[in-house]
Amino acid sequence: MGVVDYISLGLGAVIAYFIGSIPSSVWIGKSFYGIDVREKGSKNMGSTNTIRVLGLLPGLFVLAIDVVKGWLAVYMGNIFGSFYLNYWDIDTGSFYMTNYKLCLGMAAVIGHALPWFARFKGGKGVATMLGVVIGLFHNILPLVIAVFILVFVLWKYISLASIITSVSFPVFYATCSIWLQYQLNWILFGFACLVPLFIIFTHRKNIRRLINGEEPQFKFKKTIDE
Repeated sequence: MGVVDYISLGLGAVIAYFIGSIPSSVWIGKSFYGIDVREKGSKNMGSTNTIRVLGLLPGLFVLAIDVVKGWLAVYMGNIFGSFYLNYWDIDTGSFYMTNYKLCLGMAAVIGHALPWFARFKGGKGVATMLGVVIGLFHNILPLVIAVFILVFVLWKYISLASIITSVSFPVFYATCSIWLQYQLNWILFGFACLVPLFIIFTHRKNIRRLINGEEPQFKFKKTIDE
C-alpha cells in the first residue's frame, strides 16, 4: 500500500463523517416549517421526535435520509477501499474491504451523533446505524425488522423496540452464520455486540422513563403544538 492508498482511506472516513453530520431534521424543520425540532418534544433530532413535532411525512423523510447516510457511508468503501482487491487475494481483500466499510459506517454514525453542521449536538444514531446494518448485514435484515415491528406492535414504544432489536442483532448474526455455514467475521461480530451497548447508552433516558412509566407511546401524527 502506498501513500495514495492511505490518503484514500482517510478521505473516505472524513467524507463519511460529514455525510453522517447532515442534520436532516434540523434543516427540514427550519427550512419548511420554521421550527427547530431540538427545541420541542424530546428535543432530539431523530425521526421519532420529528414526527411528534412536524408530522408523519417529514418524519419519515428524515428517517429515510438518516438511514441512507449509514448505507451510503458503507457503500463508499467500494470506492475508497477498492485497492484492497488489487493487493490481496479475493478472500483477504474482501475481508479488509468489509472491515473498512464498517469503519466508514461508524464514521457516519459518529457524524450523526456529533454533527459538524449542528454544533456537535446530534441524535441517537439508530436510523444511521440501521443504514450500516443494511449495508453490511443484509442477510439478517428481515429478522431484525421483524423483531422491531413485533415489539413495537405489542407495546408501541420506539425506544423499547430499538433496544430489544439491538440485543437480538448479534444473536441473529452468529446464529445465521453458523446455520448458513458462513465464515464468521469476528470483527463484524464484535461490532454486532457493541450495537446494543451503543443503543442502550443513547437510550438511557428512555430506559429511565420506561421504568417509571413515563415514556410516551408512539403515535403516527403530530402531537406537539407549534
